[in-house]
Amino acid sequence: MKALWVCNIMLPTIARQLGVSYSNREGWLSGLLERVVQEQGWNRIELGIAFPVDEEMGDFRRTMQLGEHGSCACYGFVENTDEPEIYDAELEKRFQEILKDFEPDILHVFGTEYPHALACIKAYGKPEHTLVGIQGVCSAIAEEYMADLPKKVQRQVTLRDRIKKDSIRQQQKKFKKRGEHEKEALLLTGNIAGRTDFDRAQAAKINPSAKYYYLNETLRGIFYRDRWKRTACQPYSIFLSQGDYPLKGFHYLLRALPGVLEQFPETHVYVAGSNIIESGTLQDRLKLSAYGKYIRKLIKDNHLEEHVTMLGRLSAEEMKEQYLRSHLFVLPSALENSPNSLGEAMLLGVPCVAADVGGVHNLLTDGGDGMLYPAGDVEMLADSIIEIFTKEAIVERFSDNARKHARVNHDTDQNYYRLIHIYREMLS
Repeated sequence: MKALWVCNIMLPTIARQLGVSYSNREGWLSGLLERVVQEQGWNRIELGIAFPVDEEMGDFRRTMQLGEHGSCACYGFVENTDEPEIYDAELEKRFQEILKDFEPDILHVFGTEYPHALACIKAYGKPEHTLVGIQGVCSAIAEEYMADLPKKVQRQVTLRDRIKKDSIRQQQKKFKKRGEHEKEALLLTGNIAGRTDFDRAQAAKINPSAKYYYLNETLRGIFYRDRWKRTACQPYSIFLSQGDYPLKGFHYLLRALPGVLEQFPETHVYVAGSNIIESGTLQDRLKLSAYGKYIRKLIKDNHLEEHVTMLGRLSAEEMKEQYLRSHLFVLPSALENSPNSLGEAMLLGVPCVAADVGGVHNLLTDGGDGMLYPAGDVEMLADSIIEIFTKEAIVERFSDNARKHARVNHDTDQNYYRLIHIYREMLS
């Protein structure tokens, strides 16, 4: 069978061959690709991959070698991913060219967050042979985007926000617009793949006629190796994988931290991703967003300057090392579907505390694999962190159980065979 994957990013293995920089976002796609490549001679799937590129690269078609066993047709299409709320109808023409060249039996669209998802579905025009994999749900994200920020903060606009037309309220409006495109895309597909109670309910609300398939994610291979050990981590250290916009809930953790510090004054928070509080130079200060200014204020008002470190963007290897060094992984988001960061932490056996939002409970069992707390409840978040730091016995139990649970959720063979089963059922 011939399957065309339409992805939100250029996958790292392709980017390395092209000699261009790449993103580690959506690492689960790399994990799935690694498993597909293992099949000798591509005897199950003849794969094509399409992904957005900038204008400098331009539209292209390349045959790329993937692993030792086969090649893959790769298609670059020009898309302005900096403004994903704007639909570009010209993309439909580009996808008509790609589809004519590759002639897929199945169109598999990974994610609905960008305009190309709607464009390729329209261009293909075969709902029964189209599979859309839900990652986040933009319309739901728009509803929860503010994450209990004070109204004053929601209204603030910095110079950076004004120039980029990217204030907090504008960001929320962009997600609403993306949600409209997402709904249209889902209404035009006959098959939807998801993995949580949350995304299944959202899919049914938008398109109850579509066939829903359960399909879990295979994460990057590096996170299936090594194991967290209490004796090897930095005591009372907390790791956040991201904190650069309100939905990720960095501000909740900062509000909870003073209560934790009363009992554990050595506590230190490490945050990966964009450094939104950098202010060492005038240029840095001019780049501050309203949310970044709010985070800086929380740190200053709560005297947390010596307890927070922004790590910047990390490679997969650096992420893994930070997980292993941390006493605890915290996911304080206002909404998540099935966060890969939580799956990565659990695969390594890192103790986890997470807000009980969206589909998180399908990944982590409260009291078994880790601890869930009510979303936005700062006191419960602090209490959960303190309990992890206090009770050594539950830490070891959480670590063992989390690894076992994650290895079921993210089993590379089972997820691959499930994918093949879905493709075959669609074609039958």
